[in-house]
Amino acid sequence: MKLTPDKIRNICFTGARGSGKTQLAEAILFACGITSRLNLVDKGNSIFDSTQEEIDKKMTLTLSCGHIIWKDTKINIIDTPGEVDFLGDIISGIYFSDAVCIIISNDEGISVGTYKAWEYAQKFNKPVFIFINKIDKKKEIDELVSKIKEEISINVAPCFIPSDGGVKDILKEDDPQKESLIEVIASSDDELTEKYLESGTLSEDEIQTGFKKGIISGKIIPILCGSAIDGKGVKEFLDFVVEKIPSPKDINSEVDENGSFLAQSFKIMFEPHMGEILYFKVLRGKLNHGEDVYNVTSGVSERMGQIYFPVGKKQRVEAKEVIAGDIACALKLKGSSSFDTFSKNKEEKPLPKPEFPAPTAWMAVYAKEKGEEEKVANSISTLLREDPTLRFGYNPEIKEMILEGLGNTQLEIMVRRAKERFQARLELRKPRIPYKETIRSTVEKVEGKYKRQTGGRGQYGHVWIKLEPLPRGQGFEFVNKIVGGRIPSNYIPAVEKGLRSAMDEGVIAGYPVVDLRITLFDGSYHEVDSSNIAFEIAARMALKKGVEMGSPWVLEPIMEVEVIVPEEFTGSIVGDLNGRRGRVLGMERVGKKQIIKAHVPQKELFTYSQDLRSMTRGLGEFKMKFSHYEEAPGNITQELIDEFKRKKEENK
Repeated sequence: MKLTPDKIRNICFTGARGSGKTQLAEAILFACGITSRLNLVDKGNSIFDSTQEEIDKKMTLTLSCGHIIWKDTKINIIDTPGEVDFLGDIISGIYFSDAVCIIISNDEGISVGTYKAWEYAQKFNKPVFIFINKIDKKKEIDELVSKIKEEISINVAPCFIPSDGGVKDILKEDDPQKESLIEVIASSDDELTEKYLESGTLSEDEIQTGFKKGIISGKIIPILCGSAIDGKGVKEFLDFVVEKIPSPKDINSEVDENGSFLAQSFKIMFEPHMGEILYFKVLRGKLNHGEDVYNVTSGVSERMGQIYFPVGKKQRVEAKEVIAGDIACALKLKGSSSFDTFSKNKEEKPLPKPEFPAPTAWMAVYAKEKGEEEKVANSISTLLREDPTLRFGYNPEIKEMILEGLGNTQLEIMVRRAKERFQARLELRKPRIPYKETIRSTVEKVEGKYKRQTGGRGQYGHVWIKLEPLPRGQGFEFVNKIVGGRIPSNYIPAVEKGLRSAMDEGVIAGYPVVDLRITLFDGSYHEVDSSNIAFEIAARMALKKGVEMGSPWVLEPIMEVEVIVPEEFTGSIVGDLNGRRGRVLGMERVGKKQIIKAHVPQKELFTYSQDLRSMTRGLGEFKMKFSHYEEAPGNITQELIDEFKRKKEENK
């Protein structure tokens, strides 16, 4: 069979956790004879969910691809996680597909994963169709269809209905609902509407053409149904995909197998004994086995010596060529990553990539054994290539390695992978808060004198300084008002160095001192005994003494938070933010959702990601960024001071 772009379908399976996305993919492979038995996610033998952590958790944790041939058409399935912690793979799967199939469980209904799938399908302007799964457990789907129409889109149109022993395709059989579906098709296009009003019917060709056109435009969202666990509706599903779902060429007219080669990667994964595997989609032209291509994103030439068509995570079929519109994977590439653009023309511009949400959960990463910090950091950094929503780095303010992501499940899975793949011994801990210290009153003068005489040359440094608080965010200002050579100019830098080092260490609670102007106005020196180190020490002594005299206080970081929730949760969310010492700045209604903006101390947001999901049944989301520092309440300041003193005593 010669494959052409019009004979390809790229479908992203997405939806809520537990809706049966992966099981539907397994049922399709079994129906097409790719697998000799129906693999079951719950039994741990799925070829899509084949990593050990997926088997243990009985859920998809990373995107995977598979393909089948049905009626001379190649159908590529991109199976995505349902857990929103792994939203990066959900976004990638939707972005690089040509149509999105949202799977909804008939017994569990619509949930947060359904809404997320719909949201991103709309954002990327993808055709959508819905598969109601698990009709073996509950035969009636009318109630769920009504809810989908109410909460997802009024453009939904039931195309399959449960019938004895399986499902019925309304358009192919004599069914009372057929006329209603034809009306939906007619109303999706002005010309068809006019024809239908005139003649009262549409030709078979007009129905088929109008249906596909309506799906592409989003004016028709078909609803199919079936059961992935017992195969009901699976073959009808495949027929529908071949006949009604658009090909890559239907979506993008530039998809041409005879054009100049252009491809983009969308996922990189690591497999033991195989190394990194890069998944990509050819957008134009074709790629032959063994050809050299140029990565215009990284500027590296790559030999495509091992290219395959994936069948789940660990099985592959060797590919001789990959044409425009098709999906494949490549092994042993040396300098390529997710979302890179490949061409044979070095002047080609890199293609845009999808935007991903900013992290909302964070943990500190510690090596379990001293001396293994570098190994731990390297293992996490390598794993970052697999998930674009993760961030990792050393925070010098709190002196911790911080791993950020979209939820604790995601962070815990990353740690497990680091342990299993790289034998990195590490653990997650609650991260420190980057508090600061400051003064609230001016200290007109404070002395620091360091004098040591032990026979021979001694040490002598002597300074007088003035401390003044500065407005928030002003940092540190050093003013030199020494006149008459009271301190030689060559020692002034040492004084400033001593002040800065003492400020970095902190005074009352061990956090950096900020928003401070220090004026050096007097001092003395010794012709023989004075030195840079002596003046550094004298300055440190003066700074510590001066801060304690200046009504010292701890500053805490305040985050600007934007919470987006369905309207019915507004009251409870505002109350919760107030309970976290937050200040609500304003609220804005957008559609059926409320956007609440607030300033909240970072200390109070550590568990907010999971707390918000609990309060809103998973329907709330938020983003945050640093805003400013404010004085911490007295009880928090005192707790930090007491903890600092206790640690100093322990270290004596």
